[in-house]
Amino acid sequence: MVKICCIGAGYVGGPSMAVMALKCPDIEVAVVDVSRSRIDAWNSDRLPVLEPGLDAVVRACRGRNLTFSADVERHVGDADMVFVSVNTPTKARGVGAGEAADLAYWESAARVVADAPRRSDKVVIVVEKSTVPVKTAEAMERILLARSNGGVAFQVLSNPEFFAEGTAVRDLLHPDRVLIGGREDTGAGRDAVLALRDVYARWVPGDRIVTASLPSAELARLAANAFLAQRVSSVNSLSALCEATGADVSDVARAVGSDPRVGDGFLRAGVGFGGASLRRDVLTLAYACERHGLAEPAAYWREVVAVNEFQKSRFVRRVVASMFGTVAGKTVAVLGFAFKKGAAAAAAGDANRESPAADVCRGLVGDRARVAVYDPVVSEKQIRRDTSPAAPAKATQRQAVRVARDAYDAALGAHGLCVLTDWDEFRTLDYRRIFDGMQKPAFVFDGRHVVDVGKLREIGFVVYSVGKPLDPWLKSMPAVA
Repeated sequence: MVKICCIGAGYVGGPSMAVMALKCPDIEVAVVDVSRSRIDAWNSDRLPVLEPGLDAVVRACRGRNLTFSADVERHVGDADMVFVSVNTPTKARGVGAGEAADLAYWESAARVVADAPRRSDKVVIVVEKSTVPVKTAEAMERILLARSNGGVAFQVLSNPEFFAEGTAVRDLLHPDRVLIGGREDTGAGRDAVLALRDVYARWVPGDRIVTASLPSAELARLAANAFLAQRVSSVNSLSALCEATGADVSDVARAVGSDPRVGDGFLRAGVGFGGASLRRDVLTLAYACERHGLAEPAAYWREVVAVNEFQKSRFVRRVVASMFGTVAGKTVAVLGFAFKKGAAAAAAGDANRESPAADVCRGLVGDRARVAVYDPVVSEKQIRRDTSPAAPAKATQRQAVRVARDAYDAALGAHGLCVLTDWDEFRTLDYRRIFDGMQKPAFVFDGRHVVDVGKLREIGFVVYSVGKPLDPWLKSMPAVA
């Protein structure tokens, strides 16, 4: 292996290749993208992806064996192994709109790989890194076969990524598993799998490198996120019942999670799951079930997403109901816009990470509230983009969201305060100072179990925390507006 090229300098391609370059100093790694601004950002002092530790990894390799370039054709043609890591968003229109993956970027990348000039006797390993529907690798093979020139031979592998946003570098350096799908029933297929396995073996223990068939690897990626989303929706559905009965969702989750058959991961109730992957992958899985005539499984997975939408809507309705049935003309401070701490797209054009905070803000503005948002990482540009109404709105609606300079600025004069990201700084704020600057009664709506409920109630706040026993003030209030 002499040179690796990755098509796509996004949230997966950039960090994955940076770590690969760090651990394989004898291999030249090029990350290419048609977006010049994105490439310029990777070559600058402010990376387009904000992940703890990523800046140090990129600085250690960039200019040595890691290159970021917009010269796509040249680097793809020179590579022995090409990773395809392009965006596969959910289709917005047409057949399968709202559920099916949009493979336009993926197909364009496949054609670039097929058409790039290279030696006629070369064997090129193409690695599917994007999250794609099952059987996409077979479609890649067909495109490459139909467009291949001369004696060029292609072998297609599936190598889905499992790292979590906010801990990407740590997960890439110490993965719990690396999955490689290929055609191990053929000699050339086995050689391709071994070639990629040898790359990862530079830093990943052999027992953590797992091989499978191509469709199994593709389905495993979708299934992993679907199972995680299912757990989040399960505990969130229980949080509503806990509030109605006086139970504490944290106690329930701890009791359930202590069973080794269940485990305690992803059992924290909150305002809903976000990020770029969970919702997309669950719906892609549901659509795949439907296409194969499996209506009941499709409905099952769709309900996982439906419960997540319910949880976000329920939170907004709880805010409105608690504040005497209306937030019209009132200011609501929102602390946290990233969907979880440590994870946020930089301002340089990265995709919307689908934070639940955006839905909450839009819901509050839709009820004519004024919203003041503070997040320590997410840019003002992204906050404004993600809270913009889907349909053309009046100027007053567009101006209803203010981006604050800090938490105290956001809360000053506010009637209510929503905590929507579990940033550590929100745990240590001077809530007495915040209380003194807010309208009375002062409400706190904790969507991430960040605040000390008892202490805030002692200060004088009316506190709502998802899935926790209700504040005495709220017990006589309607659960939803």
